[in-house]
Amino acid sequence: MSWYLAALKKYAVFDGRARRKEYWFFVLFNFLIAVGLSIVGVLLGVAIGGFDADSFPFIAVTPVVLYGLAMIIPSIAVTVRRLHDIGFSGWWYLITLVPGGSVVLFIFALLDTKAGANQYGPDPKAAERAPAVSSTVQ
Repeated sequence: MSWYLAALKKYAVFDGRARRKEYWFFVLFNFLIAVGLSIVGVLLGVAIGGFDADSFPFIAVTPVVLYGLAMIIPSIAVTVRRLHDIGFSGWWYLITLVPGGSVVLFIFALLDTKAGANQYGPDPKAAERAPAVSSTVQ
């Protein structure tokens, strides 16, 4: 959950880098929240008056639609930072406009962090890659 909140704190930050862990936890929690809101929407639709054609579609999707609209900018931002992490420009996000481009973006999101600093910032895994320093005194 901390990775999801960290991504939300960078709501509209399009520079820097996002590790795979940050990106995929953001995606996971977005999915879980959307499913939960869908269930709440359906239950709310049933509680208000059943599944009649006039009320159900609007009432049932409203929580999910509102959440989805709120998450557009953070989703794009974390994806752009993820692209930066593997050494690609954020403009590669536009490949989703091409048929099959979402598959390419998915594959990019699976790639590991490029070691070392790049033009988008320092390596977010640098602390994990550094050799442990012994603190024994002789």
